[in-house]
Amino acid sequence: MNREEFSRRELSTEVLKGTVDEERRQLLNRILYRSKQRGYLELDLLLGKWAQENINNLDDIHLRALVEVLEEENPDLLKWLTGQDQAPEHIASNPVFSAIHMKVAESLEEHSSAETRAKPGYPWVRGWDDNQKSGTPKIGNQ
Repeated sequence: MNREEFSRRELSTEVLKGTVDEERRQLLNRILYRSKQRGYLELDLLLGKWAQENINNLDDIHLRALVEVLEEENPDLLKWLTGQDQAPEHIASNPVFSAIHMKVAESLEEHSSAETRAKPGYPWVRGWDDNQKSGTPKIGNQ
């Protein structure tokens, strides 16, 4: 089943309204699975934990917003959530993305010092000799 079919079929109004409790439970389980099994360990942890803590409290609008976030590509989503790159407007205005992004930012502030992180808007992956003094030959992964 492709993304479009998933969105149309699984997020039908009847299912989201809870008229069929078993179908709603299955939908929530599928969304939770998609949140935890991204293929990027970092996203599996970030999205999976957030979804597990919040999915049962999401209304129809926020469930749709979560599915929109899950439809984004992994590399882009990781960069947007961690502040390495600016999220496009359609994602930045998504209430679920904003909630996850805020949670990630709080976690980074709490568990890592500013010196160990790249400046906002810059990638985190750098070479081991990036801080090498000027005038010396560049070696390594430069």
